[in-house]
Amino acid sequence: MFKPEIFNTLKKYSSKTFLNDLTAGIIVGIVALPLAIAFAIASGVEPERGLFTAIVAGFFISLLGGSRVQIGGPTGAFAVIVYGVVAKYGYSGLATATVMAGILLIMLGAFKMGGLVKFIPYTIVTGFTAGIAVTIATGQIGDFLGLSISVFPEGFSKMPGNFVGKIETYAMNITHINYYSLIMASLCLAIIFAWPHFCKKIPGSLIVIILATTASILLRKYAGLETDTIGSRYGTIPSTLPSPSLPQFSVETITALFPTSISIAVLAAIESLLSAVVADGMTGTKHDSDTELIAQGIANIASPIFGGIPATGAIARTATNIKNGGKTPVAGIIHAITLLLIMLILGKYAVYIPMAALSAVLINVSWNMAGFPAVKALLKGQKSDIFVLAATFLITVFIDLTVAIEFGLGFAAFFFIKKMIDVSEVQNKRDSIAGGISGNSFMEENIEVPEGAVVYEIDGPLFFGTVRKFEFAIERAGANAKVLILRMRNMIYIDAGGIRALEQAKVACDKNGITIVISGIHTQPYILFSKMGMIEKLGKENICADIKEALGRTKKLLEK
Repeated sequence: MFKPEIFNTLKKYSSKTFLNDLTAGIIVGIVALPLAIAFAIASGVEPERGLFTAIVAGFFISLLGGSRVQIGGPTGAFAVIVYGVVAKYGYSGLATATVMAGILLIMLGAFKMGGLVKFIPYTIVTGFTAGIAVTIATGQIGDFLGLSISVFPEGFSKMPGNFVGKIETYAMNITHINYYSLIMASLCLAIIFAWPHFCKKIPGSLIVIILATTASILLRKYAGLETDTIGSRYGTIPSTLPSPSLPQFSVETITALFPTSISIAVLAAIESLLSAVVADGMTGTKHDSDTELIAQGIANIASPIFGGIPATGAIARTATNIKNGGKTPVAGIIHAITLLLIMLILGKYAVYIPMAALSAVLINVSWNMAGFPAVKALLKGQKSDIFVLAATFLITVFIDLTVAIEFGLGFAAFFFIKKMIDVSEVQNKRDSIAGGISGNSFMEENIEVPEGAVVYEIDGPLFFGTVRKFEFAIERAGANAKVLILRMRNMIYIDAGGIRALEQAKVACDKNGITIVISGIHTQPYILFSKMGMIEKLGKENICADIKEALGRTKKLLEK
């Protein structure tokens, strides 16, 4: 049932809790200001669209979400996708894809599929996150160096959207460095890295934006030094929210953008639920993942209606909210209201923010996103994990994030199936009896297999990847055997391929006068046996609870 967390928290709401939420909400709103602008610019859209997103989506994520302290808004994870969509389809295409992603998120939550996001392999998440970090950082090289971009690679009239094209463009314009911008960006980046040693509550990104903007205004006025600003690049920033308008939908647009909408929905789900899990660990609370996904979906439908871009739960801003005393979703609502008031009152001053300072903020975001400790740890692991990590990373950087997720999931599934095949065995236990092998041998269990019977034990799942092993083992069954006992105490899963293999084994055994007896079957295989008619085919009397019962049945069969 959809029940936003705000209804639970308001039952015992107090003036003290409100003061905590008010303080945290105002601080997070101020902190979110430069990030919202920076993420919009990194995504290839106008800076005000980041503000619209943080205000509208941030409001709905807090109002309707399943987490007490989640803060929503634009994040770096979307920059790569948004940049590519805007370059190809314009903002109208992005708005359409975002609304579609919102609908998908609502469906995920409505059908109780919030838990499935947890099954996306860690290697894929780490790989594409690191790839996004590299892509964001690459996009900021021009502003960091203050390059005056006037020459583009053949076939392009503006900055290419791909990694190689950007590097080529920077190389072609490298002689046009603005050393004033380079010094400003370098100092801003140094301050951001050093700031946490002096103050952890207020992030360095906000400090450098204030300092750089002040310095830029003064140095332009008294020293004549020029650097690109938001105003010189994008013009004025609106001081109000735009009128709501629905994006244009068509069959062609929906078909073309559906894969992109899936990527946006998957990223929003992963990042929002990851942020909610981190928040749970910091506060000792528990979020409702399905409610959170529905809220994320509504937010991503509302955001483009008001001129915004995709949004999700933001881990850094959520942590800032918690550290500054945020207790309930009211803090997130106040954060959105704070941003709205800043835009209404101070929005006109945002045009003076230097692009060099924003590039330093985004490079710092990229550094934090890259996840160097996680990558380093994975590189020490097994080869299959390293391959999936490297493939996802490289495809994200050099091709496309959507393709990276698709291939990453494909590779991960392939290696998982291979591992299951490797660990699954179908073993004949007669040798174990004769040799008295230790462990789970029949000798230790004090049981005896009568002459004319063969026991095979299935270790691991019996599915389409392990069927051939099963078939090969059955083919080796003794020619003189009259009863084949299949011990399934260690087989907790079977699929349609495994059922088919059993049916074929039953046919082959029937031809040779061999009866199959099942021992120690688990719940999932038994249910599938029942649904697909295997119990009737094998005979209910031949489905035994354990090996002793199976051997008792075997003796009766051999006496006939």
